Amino acid sequence: MLKVMLVDDEPYILQGLKVLIDWESGGFEIAQTCSNGKEALRYLRENQVDLIISDIRMPEMTGLELLETIKKEKVSEAEFVLLTGYDDFAYTKRAIRNGCLDYILKPVEEEELIEVLQKVSKLNHESIVLRKDREKMEDAYLSRVIRHLIRGNYTDEEIEYANKNLQLTGDLRFIYLGFANRELEIESSSSDDYDTGVIQKQFVNSCKEVLKEYANHFTIEVPYDEDNYDVGFIYCDNMATVRDMKEDEFLNQLIRKIELVFTMPIRMYCGELVSDVSVLSKSYESCKRLKSIAGFHNAKKLYFYEEADTGSSGIILCKNTIDEIISSIAKNDSAAIETGVEKLHSELRGADSNNVAFDLNINYLIFQLIHLASELDDTVNQEEIVQYISEKASGDSLTRGSYQHLKSFALEYATYLSELQKSVSHGILAVIENEIKENFAGDISLKYLGDKYHINSSYLGQVFRKKYGMSFKNYLTNYRIKEASKQIINTDKKINRIAEEVGYKDSDYFIRKFIEIMGCTPSKYRKTNR
Repeated sequence: MLKVMLVDDEPYILQGLKVLIDWESGGFEIAQTCSNGKEALRYLRENQVDLIISDIRMPEMTGLELLETIKKEKVSEAEFVLLTGYDDFAYTKRAIRNGCLDYILKPVEEEELIEVLQKVSKLNHESIVLRKDREKMEDAYLSRVIRHLIRGNYTDEEIEYANKNLQLTGDLRFIYLGFANRELEIESSSSDDYDTGVIQKQFVNSCKEVLKEYANHFTIEVPYDEDNYDVGFIYCDNMATVRDMKEDEFLNQLIRKIELVFTMPIRMYCGELVSDVSVLSKSYESCKRLKSIAGFHNAKKLYFYEEADTGSSGIILCKNTIDEIISSIAKNDSAAIETGVEKLHSELRGADSNNVAFDLNINYLIFQLIHLASELDDTVNQEEIVQYISEKASGDSLTRGSYQHLKSFALEYATYLSELQKSVSHGILAVIENEIKENFAGDISLKYLGDKYHINSSYLGQVFRKKYGMSFKNYLTNYRIKEASKQIINTDKKINRIAEEVGYKDSDYFIRKFIEIMGCTPSKYRKTNR
């Protein structure tokens, strides 16, 4: 309900205005009545209203003086309407020059008052839309700044913007929040943009609800694991210290609270602690590495990069055996892979190794696997390989030192690299390109295309990125938004209908992507380009 203040020195006029129309049915409520401008001003300094209807001629302070004082001292942003007689037109002109919205002639007619209220309602609605558009623009810009920060590719202005809009007191970490339910992560790889977007938005909204004062520290705009539901979070140690808690206490409590709101088990991967937002990319990179090797550890709720540190002295590194495994993977020799993993198991068990030793060997293996892929194809995107490893190396059924899982992973990775070595006809990409043109609004994904054309979806993602310089998901999003922009300019369709026709059932998600790609809201794009 919009709040209205009535100001007039004649009580019978105030009473008449109250009963002249059904204020509530029009979305208004009379919040206050005052007998002069000074009384009204005192109320406005302590309270907010949306509309002021004031007589011009009043003792102590006239309606015109009240308007001028409000504008000069910025007391209120309420719309201002004058009650005036025929002899007050000179004052009315002056009032309109000072920002008065409209005037109503005395005696007040019901139709005229309703017409003015409808104008106020329309202006208020437009103001809300503009404010929401502005908030979406600000959210989209902050997300872009965060993406640049974690990639280490930022400007001084973006550092300044981050320090101004984020609460970055103390040391920082980049943290991934993901689902502990492996089945949901696997299922997500076959989801379309809408499904992923809706789940991600529900997830991030749950996070923001729990930690409201740091809501803008959560983001889903992170360029890693594009086909799952992960949420990024920038942690600063002040979050724990102001609550007189240790870091792990605070983060474990945060996990429990989010799980209560979202009703899904989650886990956190905490990147390296860094001193400043300008080196947040270092924490982000360590967070990715941690997530890649977490699958080889006991499943738990909270992982810290420092706990996976492999720099301890005196720890056994089975380099020769791991090099043999790598060589077997490169040849896609299944028997040799199985033999090598059994040998590694025997060596570590025989050396009475601990968890740190296991971490050290797994980290070395992961590094060599990434390096191996680069040697096979110097154009391979290492981030894609890290993503592949992360997806294949996690799971709730895994226990620390599960060599059966390591064996399965090594065999799958060997098959993956074997396909990476094969040449994929450029014709298949042309077919897929045509499929996107014809079915871009449908449920189309890498998994769907891989199944349809009998190609490993991970490898298909690799060759797609090589040709187009972006992931399949980003290519599809860009294509959909470009198609939407054509409809926005060339038709009078409503924005939510256009969103549906290009493949987005969630119009908010569509608008956020549109702002990210086109730099403005759809409505502004339509207005500007027409």
